[in-house]
Amino acid sequence: MTLLDTTGSGPAPSAGPASELAGDDLPGAPPARRYRRVVLVAALAGALLAGGIARMVLPGGSTGTATVKITARYSRFEPDRFTVKAGSTVRVVIHNADPIDHEFILGPPETHDIHERGAPHFHTGAVQGEVTVPAGSTVETTWTFTPSGGSTVEYGCHLAGHWSYGMHGKALVR
Repeated sequence: MTLLDTTGSGPAPSAGPASELAGDDLPGAPPARRYRRVVLVAALAGALLAGGIARMVLPGGSTGTATVKITARYSRFEPDRFTVKAGSTVRVVIHNADPIDHEFILGPPETHDIHERGAPHFHTGAVQGEVTVPAGSTVETTWTFTPSGGSTVEYGCHLAGHWSYGMHGKALVR
């Protein structure tokens, strides 16, 4: 059963007993207490996401592919930072909720310097970490965060004025 569906399209929680909603992690606790714990955990998760910080560290040093979801809204990226494990490959899914096109460029400072100076702003996805994100669409790219890649990799949109307006973020490599 889905307890928290951030997309709004999943099933609603059933009207079953509170123990079904909260699991049996608090044996002997009154059902109302178990239900309050579920609500508290959901509220904390929502507060972290609303704060613009996504934490995604792959467990146990895993170098498999993980997914980070980013939304372009009001010419900003949400979240504006996330954390990954060094050596991991990350699939980045970008949804553009704005009525205008954007681009998503992920890479080292020299990549951003080139794009900020006016490199072509249409990207087919052939270059890892560089995609065009048309209004209302969802696209994806991948990036491998190499251990020697430094502790931060930036992402942003370099269409006229977007970067300076604040349309950029950071991937923190740990």
